Amino acid sequence: MTNDPAALDPAVKVDLWRQRFFEAQAAAEEFIQGVHGDEGVSAWIQANSRITADLLQSQRPAGESATVHFMNRLQRQLLLYDSAVTSEPQPSGTVLRNAECGILRYRKQAAGAGVKLTFASPCPYCQELNTAIAARYVESDVTVSCEQAGDGCTWRAESRHASEGDADGPPDRGGTVD
Repeated sequence: MTNDPAALDPAVKVDLWRQRFFEAQAAAEEFIQGVHGDEGVSAWIQANSRITADLLQSQRPAGESATVHFMNRLQRQLLLYDSAVTSEPQPSGTVLRNAECGILRYRKQAAGAGVKLTFASPCPYCQELNTAIAARYVESDVTVSCEQAGDGCTWRAESRHASEGDADGPPDRGGTVD
């Protein structure tokens, strides 16, 4: 007779993956900050953005613009933590509104449970990392920016060449984020 553990419920698996990812991220943050300081964190963000942009390039679905792919990835990342995210097409591109960030909520819960957090807030790190990824990955005429708003943020991917009457953005950008 074997003592194989029972299969995990899908919701339990999701929670466990979130926890493991959070633990690995927190450990990396603590190590890099402790050994290399702010310069190490900046170098890590640059290396991470290069690696992620290269990975995104190899994973981009045929016919989808890099901007749409990036914004879809960002939205899915936020949804992994049950963030309140909506995507809105704009004449110049896409606006991703994160009304309540699940990553921030998750970190607050962890801190409340006694987990030592390296960064007081994940927001500056998240914003710097994702804008660095976008700068390496999205089309050259697109600017990606983020504005903090309470326990959420607003991400914008805007083309400098979009016409005012085109809500989907230029055809080569692949339309809007679902």
